[in-house]
Amino acid sequence: MNNILVPLGTSPDAHETLKYAIDFAADFGANVFIMDVYQVAIGAGSLGKVEEKVEATHRENIKALVAEMDTKSVDVKIASYNGDIIDGLKEITKELDINLIIIAPRSNDINEELYLGNTSGRIVKQTNIPTLVVPKGTGYLPIKSILVAFKSGILKRSKVLYPLISIMRKNKASVNLLLIKTPGYTEDDLKINTALLDVSKNLIISENPTTYHGVLEHFQAKNPDMLCVFRRKRGFFKKLWEKSTVLKSEFHATVPLLILSVKKD
Repeated sequence: MNNILVPLGTSPDAHETLKYAIDFAADFGANVFIMDVYQVAIGAGSLGKVEEKVEATHRENIKALVAEMDTKSVDVKIASYNGDIIDGLKEITKELDINLIIIAPRSNDINEELYLGNTSGRIVKQTNIPTLVVPKGTGYLPIKSILVAFKSGILKRSKVLYPLISIMRKNKASVNLLLIKTPGYTEDDLKINTALLDVSKNLIISENPTTYHGVLEHFQAKNPDMLCVFRRKRGFFKKLWEKSTVLKSEFHATVPLLILSVKKD
Protein backbone atom coordinates (compact mmCIF):
# COMPACT_ATOMS: atom_id res chain seq x y z
CA MET A 1 0.00 0.00 0.00
CA ASN A 2 2.21 2.76 -1.34
CA ASN A 3 -0.07 5.47 -2.71
CA ILE A 4 -3.26 6.75 -1.08
CA LEU A 5 -5.70 9.13 -2.77
CA VAL A 6 -7.94 11.53 -0.84
CA PRO A 7 -10.63 13.25 -2.94
CA LEU A 8 -10.93 16.55 -1.10
CA GLY A 9 -14.30 18.26 -1.44
CA THR A 10 -15.59 21.50 0.04
CA SER A 11 -17.06 19.90 3.15
CA PRO A 12 -16.09 21.69 6.39
CA ASP A 13 -15.08 18.26 7.71
CA ALA A 14 -12.68 17.57 4.82
CA HIS A 15 -9.69 18.25 7.06
CA GLU A 16 -10.72 15.33 9.31
CA THR A 17 -10.59 12.88 6.41
CA LEU A 18 -7.25 14.26 5.27
CA LYS A 19 -5.79 14.02 8.78
CA TYR A 20 -6.94 10.38 9.05
CA ALA A 21 -5.36 9.62 5.67
CA ILE A 22 -2.06 11.22 6.65
CA ASP A 23 -1.94 9.33 9.95
CA PHE A 24 -2.85 6.11 8.14
CA ALA A 25 -0.15 6.72 5.53
CA ALA A 26 2.44 7.45 8.22
CA ASP A 27 1.73 4.07 9.80
CA PHE A 28 2.15 2.27 6.45
CA GLY A 29 4.97 4.36 5.00
CA ALA A 30 2.73 5.47 2.13
CA ASN A 31 2.36 8.65 0.09
CA VAL A 32 -0.79 10.79 0.07
CA PHE A 33 -2.21 12.43 -3.04
CA ILE A 34 -4.94 14.99 -2.47
CA MET A 35 -7.34 14.95 -5.39
CA ASP A 36 -8.58 18.41 -6.25
CA VAL A 37 -11.45 18.42 -8.74
CA TYR A 38 -12.88 21.55 -10.31
CA GLN A 39 -15.00 22.20 -13.38
CA VAL A 40 -14.09 25.01 -15.73
CA ALA A 41 -15.03 25.02 -19.41
CA ILE A 42 -11.89 24.93 -21.52
CA GLY A 43 -11.80 27.39 -24.40
CA ALA A 44 -9.58 29.73 -26.28
CA GLY A 45 -8.11 32.92 -24.91
CA SER A 46 -9.32 34.09 -21.54
CA LEU A 47 -11.13 30.83 -20.66
CA GLY A 48 -7.81 28.99 -20.60
CA LYS A 49 -6.47 31.59 -18.20
CA VAL A 50 -9.56 31.17 -16.00
CA GLU A 51 -8.81 27.46 -15.67
CA GLU A 52 -5.24 28.22 -14.64
CA LYS A 53 -6.42 30.74 -12.05
CA VAL A 54 -8.99 28.32 -10.59
CA GLU A 55 -6.41 25.54 -10.33
CA ALA A 56 -3.89 27.90 -8.73
CA THR A 57 -6.45 29.13 -6.18
CA HIS A 58 -7.46 25.59 -5.27
CA ARG A 59 -3.83 24.54 -4.86
CA GLU A 60 -3.06 27.47 -2.57
CA ASN A 61 -6.09 26.65 -0.40
CA ILE A 62 -5.03 23.01 -0.13
CA LYS A 63 -1.43 23.94 0.65
CA ALA A 64 -2.68 26.19 3.44
CA LEU A 65 -4.77 23.33 4.84
CA VAL A 66 -1.82 20.91 4.74
CA ALA A 67 0.46 23.50 6.35
CA GLU A 68 -1.77 23.49 9.43
CA MET A 69 -1.37 19.74 9.88
CA ASP A 70 1.30 17.50 11.29
CA THR A 71 2.18 15.52 8.17
CA LYS A 72 4.51 13.21 10.12
CA SER A 73 7.02 13.26 7.23
CA VAL A 74 4.40 11.84 4.86
CA ASP A 75 4.89 12.99 1.27
CA VAL A 76 1.66 14.89 0.52
CA LYS A 77 1.07 15.98 -3.08
CA ILE A 78 -1.81 17.52 -5.00
CA ALA A 79 -3.36 15.90 -8.06
CA SER A 80 -5.64 18.33 -9.91
CA TYR A 81 -8.31 17.48 -12.46
CA ASN A 82 -10.67 19.64 -14.45
CA GLY A 83 -13.91 17.73 -15.07
CA ASP A 84 -16.13 15.09 -13.49
CA ILE A 85 -14.81 13.46 -10.32
CA ILE A 86 -15.28 9.89 -11.57
CA ASP A 87 -13.41 10.57 -14.81
CA GLY A 88 -10.71 12.23 -12.75
CA LEU A 89 -10.48 9.28 -10.36
CA LYS A 90 -10.05 6.80 -13.18
CA GLU A 91 -7.34 8.89 -14.84
CA ILE A 92 -5.44 9.79 -11.68
CA THR A 93 -5.56 6.35 -10.05
CA LYS A 94 -4.13 4.80 -13.21
CA GLU A 95 -1.45 7.46 -13.66
CA LEU A 96 -0.31 7.42 -10.03
CA ASP A 97 -0.82 3.70 -9.30
CA ILE A 98 -3.20 4.39 -6.41
CA ASN A 99 -3.68 1.47 -4.00
CA LEU A 100 -6.36 2.93 -1.73
CA ILE A 101 -8.92 5.74 -1.73
CA ILE A 102 -9.92 7.28 1.60
CA ILE A 103 -13.19 9.21 1.74
CA ALA A 104 -15.77 10.50 4.20
CA PRO A 105 -19.25 8.96 3.95
CA ARG A 106 -21.33 11.98 2.97
CA SER A 107 -18.96 14.33 1.18
CA ASN A 108 -20.76 17.67 0.68
CA ASP A 109 -24.27 16.38 1.44
CA ILE A 110 -25.99 17.88 4.47
CA ASN A 111 -28.82 15.36 4.70
CA GLU A 112 -28.32 13.64 8.06
CA GLU A 113 -30.35 10.67 6.83
CA LEU A 114 -27.63 9.76 4.34
CA TYR A 115 -24.69 7.44 4.98
CA LEU A 116 -23.24 7.79 1.49
CA GLY A 117 -23.93 11.10 -0.23
CA ASN A 118 -24.05 11.57 -3.97
CA THR A 119 -20.31 12.16 -4.44
CA SER A 120 -19.05 9.50 -2.03
CA GLY A 121 -21.70 7.08 -3.32
CA ARG A 122 -20.57 7.57 -6.91
CA ILE A 123 -16.94 6.98 -5.90
CA VAL A 124 -17.83 3.68 -4.24
CA LYS A 125 -20.18 2.61 -7.02
CA GLN A 126 -18.20 3.54 -10.13
CA THR A 127 -14.55 2.84 -9.28
CA ASN A 128 -12.64 -0.42 -8.78
CA ILE A 129 -10.02 0.94 -6.40
CA PRO A 130 -10.23 -0.35 -2.80
CA THR A 131 -11.96 2.34 -0.75
CA LEU A 132 -11.86 3.12 2.96
CA VAL A 133 -14.89 5.05 4.19
CA VAL A 134 -14.04 6.87 7.43
CA PRO A 135 -16.91 8.11 9.66
CA LYS A 136 -16.95 11.75 10.69
CA GLY A 137 -14.89 12.47 13.78
CA THR A 138 -12.86 9.24 13.56
CA GLY A 139 -9.22 9.59 14.50
CA TYR A 140 -6.70 7.07 13.23
CA LEU A 141 -5.79 4.23 15.54
CA PRO A 142 -3.96 1.05 14.52
CA ILE A 143 -6.52 -1.54 13.38
CA LYS A 144 -6.41 -4.48 15.78
CA SER A 145 -9.60 -6.34 14.86
CA ILE A 146 -11.45 -6.71 11.54
CA LEU A 147 -14.83 -8.22 10.70
CA VAL A 148 -15.05 -9.43 7.08
CA ALA A 149 -18.69 -9.91 6.06
CA PHE A 150 -19.78 -11.58 2.81
CA LYS A 151 -22.61 -13.61 1.31
CA SER A 152 -20.44 -15.51 -1.17
CA GLY A 153 -16.95 -16.87 -0.57
CA ILE A 154 -16.16 -17.01 -4.27
CA LEU A 155 -13.21 -14.84 -5.31
CA LYS A 156 -11.78 -15.33 -8.78
CA ARG A 157 -8.86 -13.00 -8.08
CA SER A 158 -7.13 -13.41 -4.73
CA LYS A 159 -5.30 -10.11 -5.20
CA VAL A 160 -8.48 -8.23 -4.22
CA LEU A 161 -7.53 -9.21 -0.66
CA TYR A 162 -4.17 -7.40 -0.74
CA PRO A 163 -5.34 -4.25 1.13
CA LEU A 164 -6.99 -6.36 3.82
CA ILE A 165 -3.90 -8.55 4.18
CA SER A 166 -1.65 -5.49 4.31
CA ILE A 167 -3.66 -3.95 7.15
CA MET A 168 -3.88 -7.26 8.97
CA ARG A 169 -0.15 -7.93 8.81
CA LYS A 170 0.91 -4.37 9.62
CA ASN A 171 -1.08 -4.27 12.85
CA LYS A 172 -1.16 -8.02 13.57
CA ALA A 173 -4.91 -7.67 13.58
CA SER A 174 -7.32 -10.47 14.40
CA VAL A 175 -9.77 -11.20 11.59
CA ASN A 176 -13.22 -12.77 11.87
CA LEU A 177 -14.90 -14.07 8.72
CA LEU A 178 -18.69 -13.80 8.65
CA LEU A 179 -20.46 -15.78 5.90
CA ILE A 180 -24.09 -14.71 5.77
CA LYS A 181 -26.58 -17.04 4.13
CA THR A 182 -29.41 -14.96 2.72
CA PRO A 183 -32.57 -16.20 0.98
CA GLY A 184 -31.73 -17.64 -2.43
CA TYR A 185 -28.14 -18.58 -1.59
CA THR A 186 -26.55 -21.42 -3.56
CA GLU A 187 -24.17 -24.15 -2.50
CA ASP A 188 -21.47 -22.44 -4.55
CA ASP A 189 -21.80 -19.39 -2.30
CA LEU A 190 -20.63 -21.55 0.59
CA LYS A 191 -17.39 -22.41 -1.18
CA ILE A 192 -14.80 -20.06 0.25
CA ASN A 193 -11.69 -18.98 -1.62
CA THR A 194 -8.61 -20.49 0.02
CA ALA A 195 -6.86 -17.12 0.15
CA LEU A 196 -9.81 -15.75 2.11
CA LEU A 197 -9.71 -18.71 4.49
CA ASP A 198 -5.98 -18.12 5.00
CA VAL A 199 -6.76 -14.63 6.30
CA SER A 200 -8.52 -16.15 9.31
CA LYS A 201 -9.40 -19.60 10.61
CA ASN A 202 -12.28 -18.10 12.57
CA LEU A 203 -15.35 -18.53 10.34
CA ILE A 204 -18.88 -17.70 11.47
CA ILE A 205 -21.87 -18.80 9.37
CA SER A 206 -25.11 -16.94 9.96
CA GLU A 207 -28.56 -16.99 8.31
CA ASN A 208 -30.20 -13.59 7.93
CA PRO A 209 -32.67 -11.75 5.63
CA THR A 210 -29.84 -9.56 4.30
CA THR A 211 -26.08 -9.31 4.68
CA TYR A 212 -26.53 -6.10 6.63
CA HIS A 213 -28.80 -7.85 9.14
CA GLY A 214 -26.05 -10.41 9.63
CA VAL A 215 -23.51 -7.67 10.26
CA LEU A 216 -25.80 -6.03 12.82
CA GLU A 217 -26.28 -9.34 14.61
CA HIS A 218 -22.56 -10.04 15.02
CA PHE A 219 -21.02 -6.56 15.03
CA GLN A 220 -21.53 -5.85 18.71
CA ALA A 221 -20.23 -9.25 19.81
CA LYS A 222 -17.01 -8.89 17.80
CA ASN A 223 -16.64 -5.11 18.34
CA PRO A 224 -14.24 -4.69 15.38
CA ASP A 225 -12.08 -1.66 14.65
CA MET A 226 -12.85 -2.10 10.96
CA LEU A 227 -15.58 -3.66 8.84
CA CYS A 228 -14.63 -5.14 5.47
CA VAL A 229 -17.07 -6.03 2.67
CA PHE A 230 -16.86 -6.92 -1.01
CA ARG A 231 -18.31 -4.92 -3.84
CA ARG A 232 -19.69 -7.10 -6.59
CA LYS A 233 -22.66 -7.30 -8.91
CA ARG A 234 -24.39 -9.84 -6.70
CA GLY A 235 -23.33 -9.10 -3.16
CA PHE A 236 -23.37 -6.86 -0.13
CA PHE A 237 -24.41 -3.65 -1.87
CA LYS A 238 -26.45 -5.11 -4.73
CA LYS A 239 -29.59 -3.14 -3.89
CA LEU A 240 -27.81 -0.17 -2.38
CA TRP A 241 -25.85 0.47 -5.55
CA GLU A 242 -28.92 0.88 -7.70
CA LYS A 243 -28.59 4.54 -6.74
CA SER A 244 -25.65 6.71 -5.70
CA THR A 245 -26.89 7.76 -2.27
CA VAL A 246 -27.36 5.32 0.63
CA LEU A 247 -29.65 6.04 3.57
CA LYS A 248 -28.45 5.35 7.10
CA SER A 249 -31.59 3.24 7.55
CA GLU A 250 -30.37 0.99 4.70
CA PHE A 251 -26.77 0.75 5.86
CA HIS A 252 -24.21 2.60 7.91
CA ALA A 253 -20.98 1.80 9.71
CA THR A 254 -19.72 3.38 12.90
CA VAL A 255 -16.14 2.22 12.21
CA PRO A 256 -13.99 2.57 9.09
CA LEU A 257 -15.46 0.51 6.25
CA LEU A 258 -13.05 -1.15 3.80
CA ILE A 259 -14.71 -1.93 0.47
CA LEU A 260 -12.83 -4.37 -1.77
CA SER A 261 -13.98 -4.44 -5.38
CA VAL A 262 -14.56 -7.74 -7.14
CA LYS A 263 -16.55 -6.09 -9.91
CA LYS A 264 -14.75 -8.04 -12.62
CA ASP A 265 -15.65 -11.39 -11.08
